[in-house]
Formats: sequence, C-alpha cells, structure tokens
Amino acid sequence: MITEHAILPVIAGRESDFEAAFDTARHIISAIPGFRGLTLSRSIESPSEYLLLVDWDTLEDHTIGFRTSESYQQWKALLHEFYEPFPVVEHFDQVSEVPPTA
Repeated sequence: MITEHAILPVIAGRESDFEAAFDTARHIISAIPGFRGLTLSRSIESPSEYLLLVDWDTLEDHTIGFRTSESYQQWKALLHEFYEPFPVVEHFDQVSEVPPTA
C-alpha cells in the first residue's frame, strides 16, 4: 500500500465551496480500482489549507489507473479551480507504525 499526500492550498474565501465540491468528488475517486480510503483535514493554523491523504494498493493505481481515467477529468473539473498555487502530490511507503495503546 502507498499513501498519496497533498497539501491543498484553497483560495481564501472559497473553503465552503471547496468542501461541497469535495463531497461530490470523493465518490469519484472511491470508485477507482486500487483505492483504499482517504482523509481530508483542514488546517487549524491556516484554514485555507487542507491535507489530503489517499491510500492506494499500488502507485500505478493512482498515477495510471486514476490519473489517466475519465474519472480524473471529472475530479479535475470539480476541484482544480480552488487551488492557488496548484498542489504538489507525493507518494509514501510506510516504514513504521505505532498502534494506539489501550
């Protein structure tokens, strides 16, 4: 499994519109083969910034399966107008995990 990481810099004043569009877009990405789940978090210190973490079975599920699909075009149409500047996306392999204690 890999984790896609993106800081999404949303144009100030457009946060509510972005969140509404994301609510629609999440159904698009979740239908892609290899998708395992996502979280979207809003920054407390910088409320126009969001952290998107998406888990994929493989890197190619994201970079080829999603990014070259018609579904990505729908995702792009819904969300890309909100970003300034455009987000940098990186992929991570987990090397360690500490489970919560009871």
